[in-house]
Amino acid sequence: MPSGQQARAQASAITPGAQSPEAEAAPTDRVLALFGGHRLSPGQRRIAQYMVDHLTEAAFLSITDLAERVGVSQPSVTRFASSLGFSGFPALREALQPIALSAVAASPDTREEIRRNELQAAVDAEIENLESLRRLLADPNQVLDVGRELARSTPLTILGLRISVSLAEYFAYAARRIHPDVRLVTRGGSVAYDALLQSREAGGTWVLAFAMPRHANETLAAMRAARRTGLRVALITDLTLGPLVDEADVALTAGTGSRLVFDSYAAPGVMSAAVLQAMADADPGRTQGRLEGYEQVAEQHDFFLED
Repeated sequence: MPSGQQARAQASAITPGAQSPEAEAAPTDRVLALFGGHRLSPGQRRIAQYMVDHLTEAAFLSITDLAERVGVSQPSVTRFASSLGFSGFPALREALQPIALSAVAASPDTREEIRRNELQAAVDAEIENLESLRRLLADPNQVLDVGRELARSTPLTILGLRISVSLAEYFAYAARRIHPDVRLVTRGGSVAYDALLQSREAGGTWVLAFAMPRHANETLAAMRAARRTGLRVALITDLTLGPLVDEADVALTAGTGSRLVFDSYAAPGVMSAAVLQAMADADPGRTQGRLEGYEQVAEQHDFFLED
């Protein structure tokens, strides 16, 4: 009889399907679509990120107010709008306003509820992150593609530095049950470079990197080092724009909870589990064989308490 984990691996196989009406693009996704395909300078990325983070406000600001809040010049805002194909900032603002109004219409006023308990407010924020991830996964093809590529990479390197170590360790621990050679890198600098180089020389083709805030310069350096060795980089992060995303071959975004003293990672954790599922789906025969072998060893050595 298959173990609970084996049964879940079979029952949870990701199957692409038609996008449902409730998967209609969220306001944030519609704003990001305006920026898609455009190479933005660091200053322009700051403007774009501000618009994503403060959509309902930014869509109604004057060019002077927007420039002041982002910390750039007014000509920079004008050039940003032009680089996106608009005649100027007023035309960009006109495109943003209906998106902002739809965001307001879709979001009930919960300020009274938030006042009652900050811990509940933190949970509410994580629910919003998970809802955003749910909309993103309405089309699972990107996750499935990433899972197939990671499953084929032998060895597979998992990179997580500083605050991202815990997510990387979880992923590596689980991935070792379905992949024959998983290597974990949790130190930066020359240690990371040596590990990445060895992985590439051993035949590896991909590295999966985790980057949660505050984003470390050494994570960016390690990703660049990976690409210099010839490895391709998949990234799980909360960012939608910025140098880390620019450096990745593919980026999977999942928001972090930031209402408490330390961030929480409900959505990145689910994204990680989804990628693991996609890896299992990529080679069901290997997955089942490895899980069966693991269960046999676990039973022989009494690794676990009886359920």
